[in-house]
Amino acid sequence: MPLFLELLRDAAIDDPALGRAALDGLRRYQFAPPPPSRRERPVVQEVAGVTLRDCGGSGPTVILVPSLINPPTILDLDPDCSLADALAARHRVLLLDWGLAAARQELSLDGHVDERLVPLVEAAGPAILAGYCLGGTLALAAAARTSAVRVVATLASPYDFGAYEGSARKALLALWRASETAAGRLGFLPMEVLQAAFWQIDPARIVAKFAHFATADLGSSQAQRFVALEDWANSGEPLPLPAARQLVEDLFGNAGMIAPLPACPMLHVTATGDRIVPAATAPTGERLSSPSGHVGMIVGRDAATSLHAPLLRWLEGVAPSR
Repeated sequence: MPLFLELLRDAAIDDPALGRAALDGLRRYQFAPPPPSRRERPVVQEVAGVTLRDCGGSGPTVILVPSLINPPTILDLDPDCSLADALAARHRVLLLDWGLAAARQELSLDGHVDERLVPLVEAAGPAILAGYCLGGTLALAAAARTSAVRVVATLASPYDFGAYEGSARKALLALWRASETAAGRLGFLPMEVLQAAFWQIDPARIVAKFAHFATADLGSSQAQRFVALEDWANSGEPLPLPAARQLVEDLFGNAGMIAPLPACPMLHVTATGDRIVPAATAPTGERLSSPSGHVGMIVGRDAATSLHAPLLRWLEGVAPSR
């Protein structure tokens, strides 16, 4: 909240009306009725608190791998935009849930792959992995380490961390250094720290979306999705300290790679308006470009045509469902 209010203050200096509208939008969000809740998907596999949840469907198994930073619900947010539901039309879909960070406190990113993701894939495999954001990065590492992965699709996932602008990498490292002592005491990097990093990438967009919400019809499906997305964006487990250190120091700081690219078929979906994971950071190989942003790719009003349909076509070409 303090960071958001700072963004509002800065916006109001140049445009007082915009600042007032964004503050009104924030109040409306805080008091908006909660969106309809999605039923919890049943657990079918578990390794030390990390689970695979059954999203239905039949055919080749697809495991959806979310980021470590926010909850997995973004991949199954509501019936109109659920990637899990879309893929279940031709596949058996399992949604990975990273669970509580306390059960993963000692794990680096590599540890999440080796000790949680790979065992789950091997138990459910052979499988197609479709990973979103950092989940796609981890999916690539898993595919490089086990033959149980048939195909990988990454969705707005960074791989070439050296392709980030130097200023963005330096800003993240500075934020990490400022938080490192407190994170060391906690054993975790609070998700609010990473959220602050995301907000600093495009603060004008953050202010503008709340200003727009100030006049939204709270009964509309668009307003309900806005509330659901903000609830998602403002929740999530902290990042275990070893994983945070590897992400910030090794990958961003040293432009490292989590693993060599696997030999299986791969598709990398990028978004033209993505400021969090620019297209330049995606792995080499076959690509699909979505005319959206980092989150809009997954849950935007055009997700069915810009992501779901072409992803299903591609998967049918490399791993036929019949």
